[in-house]
Amino acid sequence: MTDAWVVLQASGLRESLAGLLSRLPEGAIAPTVELLMAVLKATAIVLVIQLGMLYSTWLERKFIARIQDRVGPNRIGLFGLGVPFADMVKILTKEDITPTAAHRWVYNLGAVLVVPPALLGFAVIAFDRHLIAADLSVGILFFFAVASTSVIPIFMAGWGSRNKYALIGAMRAVAQIVSYEIPQVLSLVGVLLLAGTLGVNELIASQGPLGDGGFPGVWFVFLQPIAFIIFLIATSAEIERTPFDIPDAESEIIAGYHTEYSGIKFGMFYLALYFATIAAAAIGAILFLGGWQPPFAFLAFVPGWAWMTGKTVLLVLVFMWLRGTLPRLRADQLMAFAWKILVPLTLVNLLLTGLIGKLLYAAEQPPLVVFAAFTVSNAVLLGLLLWLIAWWRERDGAPAVRFDAPLAPSGRTA
Repeated sequence: MTDAWVVLQASGLRESLAGLLSRLPEGAIAPTVELLMAVLKATAIVLVIQLGMLYSTWLERKFIARIQDRVGPNRIGLFGLGVPFADMVKILTKEDITPTAAHRWVYNLGAVLVVPPALLGFAVIAFDRHLIAADLSVGILFFFAVASTSVIPIFMAGWGSRNKYALIGAMRAVAQIVSYEIPQVLSLVGVLLLAGTLGVNELIASQGPLGDGGFPGVWFVFLQPIAFIIFLIATSAEIERTPFDIPDAESEIIAGYHTEYSGIKFGMFYLALYFATIAAAAIGAILFLGGWQPPFAFLAFVPGWAWMTGKTVLLVLVFMWLRGTLPRLRADQLMAFAWKILVPLTLVNLLLTGLIGKLLYAAEQPPLVVFAAFTVSNAVLLGLLLWLIAWWRERDGAPAVRFDAPLAPSGRTA
């Protein structure tokens, strides 16, 4: 019902735009209509995601306040719902200061270019079968390719500030983002092998609902739980959420690469952070939680956008929960965890997934056999994970504390 309504509304809007542009040459009407439709889709995405970003800040402050036994925002509007708009006005009206020693072009471009990579990914996010701006056949590849460019404006911000703390933060961010992209992408390859597609809607359709047949016919989180956990960890590092906020660790380097930014320029970095968080949660829901698909066929009466929104909010809350409960890692721990633990684990997961998926798909085994095989595979991965962590802690553990005997008054030991 929802899909049919969306299609009818879109076709009706196209007809209305064609009627308004009827005075144009006949060959120019169709391209102009498609251009206007693209502009309208982009505008709708920006407005909806901007509103979601504002209330994500409110939700995070309320959620972490409950974890820490506080009240959270409660002064402006009912339950403090007006606080995000007050924060927006405050940032827009703050004085914009540019350091005299900064490289002005690089410094200003860093703040301007940090938002588009976080925003462009929403073009391929499917909130329902037809609620997608660009249904590309390589939508997943497009999302991660665009997201990976965020490292460039971050480095520009640190370098252009001509500030040692900002430069250290930028170098940390570059090392962290590049390192954690590897386990993040490798954790997804197993899912893509099982789905057999890079298209967003096709990948969602391969996950159910349960009982509809097809391979594998179940949310990938049940077949790839270890990959899902690796994805959450690597994505938290990619978007610099606690405990992976090393690039802007305030107890070490003030505010990292955006130390010298204020006013609306600082607001751009803040905006990009929450845009990236929502986008990461949405792509996680698509890859592992079935996207707009219901878990069971008898729940298909619930609109797809409602399922997608609920799953996205759930993963956003997971990121917030991690921030409110875990302490920050050291920089060396952060890098070692990526290369010594996550990368080997994702490679083994990829090997087992390819082997099991190929054998079971070729033999057309029933779903219970598929699930049992992946249960054994994930048990092996869990054992490997525990062994790697034990090996890492034993090898890089802190030296034992030694207490020397006190000296006697004569200078000799007692």
